[in-house]
Amino acid sequence: MMKGLWKKSLALLITLALFFGMPMSIFASDGATDTDSINEKLGPPIVVYGGTLTDEQKNEVKRLLEVTDSSDVVEYEVTGADIAKYINGDPNSRMFSSAKIVRQEEGNGLTINIVTPENITEVTKDMYANALLTAGVEDATVDVASPVKVSGHSALTGIYKAYDAEGETLDKERMELANEELDVATDLANREGMSDEKVSQLLTEIKQMIAEQNPASKEEIEQIINEQLDKMGISLSEQDRQMLIDLFEKMRNLDIDFGKVRSQLEDIANSLIKNAEELGLDEGFWQKVANFLSEIFGALSSFFRGLFN
Repeated sequence: MMKGLWKKSLALLITLALFFGMPMSIFASDGATDTDSINEKLGPPIVVYGGTLTDEQKNEVKRLLEVTDSSDVVEYEVTGADIAKYINGDPNSRMFSSAKIVRQEEGNGLTINIVTPENITEVTKDMYANALLTAGVEDATVDVASPVKVSGHSALTGIYKAYDAEGETLDKERMELANEELDVATDLANREGMSDEKVSQLLTEIKQMIAEQNPASKEEIEQIINEQLDKMGISLSEQDRQMLIDLFEKMRNLDIDFGKVRSQLEDIANSLIKNAEELGLDEGFWQKVANFLSEIFGALSSFFRGLFN
């Protein structure tokens, strides 16, 4: 039964992908991106090292990120001063997690690789992807690594610094909001006992509904959030439910166009489906996936029928 539902879900995804040319990025996590060939149009890879790393740790990060020749990449360090500058964080923060960014052609979407998942203890690849889309990073391959166990927040700040240093300025309010989103995601996982995958699925589906419905008020944001919580069978404390409402109301006020990055949101959803299958989630999950995709397909069918009636 579960495999049958999976096949139906996959068939619907493929149908939508073929019809709309949806890019199907793969969120790999089993090694750093190969950068032997430099893209002369988009520039060399950018590597941002945590500023607290010792020389020995930095060399280990270079090995993990497959930086064999520093002349082939552009290198920066991210410090406590940067976390204060970009996201109003603590300037005394210790920074270990590092990132390599390979810019991609427009439309390629985001691919996040956590090279050391055993050492990035709080932030998942889907959380990074969601936060980067909120900040305005849309087309890049990002590898994250740390030689010691850390939450993973400094890598996000390093990515912002890399774009700023290369002249691709990101909006500061959106960067701060993206960091807040990351905090909300990790807080929900820690306080509510939700899996990282379920937290990411919740945030992604809320963004997808915002892209589809374009809510005009805080009340409509609250309705979308409540509908998604009910749909996923999630019960939150009033404090955490309000935290979600406040987060997405800020996104609405910043007028972030999630419709523009809808395909990337779908990529994140696809990644979560793949992760769920690997984790062996129960049949109820697949029923929800099948129902969700069927609803999308039904809505599209009704839309096109309306065009010709």
